[in-house]
Amino acid sequence: MDSVVQLFKDLFNLILHLDIPNLSAFVENYGLLVYVVMFGIIFVETGLVVMPFLPGDSLLFATGAVAGLTGKLHILVLFVLLAFAAVIGDTVNYWIGHFIGPKAFSGKYRFLKREYLDRTHAFYEKHGGKTILLARFVPIVRTFAPFVAGVGGMHYGNFIRYNVFGGILWTALFLFSGYFLGQFDWVERNLHFVLVAIILISVLPAIYEAWKAKREPVPTVSDPTRVNFD
Repeated sequence: MDSVVQLFKDLFNLILHLDIPNLSAFVENYGLLVYVVMFGIIFVETGLVVMPFLPGDSLLFATGAVAGLTGKLHILVLFVLLAFAAVIGDTVNYWIGHFIGPKAFSGKYRFLKREYLDRTHAFYEKHGGKTILLARFVPIVRTFAPFVAGVGGMHYGNFIRYNVFGGILWTALFLFSGYFLGQFDWVERNLHFVLVAIILISVLPAIYEAWKAKREPVPTVSDPTRVNFD
């Protein structure tokens, strides 16, 4: 029991202080269990609509960097596992939205912030079904997009195509960027700045949408089950 508690303490500390030394120490302490932990974080971040605050882009980059620098993690195993976690996470999120349906927007579920749902709905209105792909690179929207797709009744065949392609592309981009760029001394010494840059780049689309919202009111969701997925 004590070891489980210690694992969660170390994991919490890692999430708060995500860098190469901490991640390397975590890998050293927990060995192969790290693969399970990383799978779980990516799955939960994409699969549970109440967990949009977990690291996604930055975790993939840092994990790739540690794999490249230390050799203690196998990059191809990481890629397969984490891409699978991303795809399965979105799939679970879709079906949660599908079964909850309109109740999610009725105020019954207080843990769901309506502003996030409205933002994601507006994203759908602009990009249609491609939102599943585009949202992979937008924090918060990434977590809510598959949920809204399920609520809105997006055809599962269309959803899974965007989901698989987006999950593979997102994982490959950040994981392999970390693997190759993390081997440069400057990146290793300044990982915090690199991670901040990654986060800022990731939120640029959201910042752009917020800027547009100031000029044009964000549409309200009068019937959130009717979303354009074309």
